[in-house]
Amino acid sequence: MHLEDSYGRKIRDLRISVTDRCQFRCFYCLPNGEPPLARKDTILTFEEILRASRVFVRLGIEKIRLTGGEPMLRRDLEKLVKSLSELKSEGLKDIALTTNGFSIPAKAKLLKDSGLDRITISLDSLDPKNFEDITGVDKLGEVLEAIEAAREAGLEPIKANAVIVRGRNEHELADFARFARETGVSMRFIEFMPLDSGHGWKREMVVSGREIRDAIQREFPLELKKDSRGTETAWRYRFADGAPGEIGIIAPVTEMFCGQCSRIRLTADGQIRTCLFSTVEHDLREVIRGADSDEEIEEFIRAVTLTKEASHHINDTDFVQPERTMSFIGG
Repeated sequence: MHLEDSYGRKIRDLRISVTDRCQFRCFYCLPNGEPPLARKDTILTFEEILRASRVFVRLGIEKIRLTGGEPMLRRDLEKLVKSLSELKSEGLKDIALTTNGFSIPAKAKLLKDSGLDRITISLDSLDPKNFEDITGVDKLGEVLEAIEAAREAGLEPIKANAVIVRGRNEHELADFARFARETGVSMRFIEFMPLDSGHGWKREMVVSGREIRDAIQREFPLELKKDSRGTETAWRYRFADGAPGEIGIIAPVTEMFCGQCSRIRLTADGQIRTCLFSTVEHDLREVIRGADSDEEIEEFIRAVTLTKEASHHINDTDFVQPERTMSFIGG
């Protein structure tokens, strides 16, 4: 059994936001904070997330990524990971976590023991002052500790995400690549997308994937990996001289990959989003809370998946930025 949209794309990846809250104030996401969602009435419980996930896995979902907001702000997240890991006997292959590193040094081993497979940690600068300028917090040291703790716990391959924005951190590209070589992490560079709560996105602030590639190539020659892309979001490169580490480039603005998209998203308050840039959401929460059987949930998910957009419209002149920001949607 598999989940398929009206364009024949098989949906294999589910991104679940477990909270809208975050203690970082990254300018490209949540610079001014957001009024939090009403907690008990709107946020999905772990039991509801598990029930939805079980139906999604039955429909062919193979990978689940927990996101936020900052997912580690959700109390006892490892208990949800443990419950989700039991779905591996039903076809789930991979559980990943995207985090700013909060609580990871204290909980990395517990998360691994609970069934977490991989981790992605946000790292937008290697310079303490610039890191604080970008994220609004003086926490670079803690983020680097989180990467090391994840390594010690065996949460590998470790990915580190950097959103590259002109005038902010593009001058650090070679330093990021050097960091990947020295630590063996997969350094992922992401184009700046219009999902910020401050609505400060401008096209001229986008550093294109090609520009990112060229800047790194000048310092460290790269070779494209043979298994790169497919339904993945990143073009993946190895260092030509055989050094450890990997470079990934995610370029949704200038090299859109919608035709191979295999993802669907569930927000913290139980709304299905068929695209990061959807202007419509589908209320799975109320279906879950009113359904007598999982078959009703399955039918709803199948119907919603058929409405998945052919592509985003960032490059259209009439593009409208989604009302909800990345912190609500999940990465």
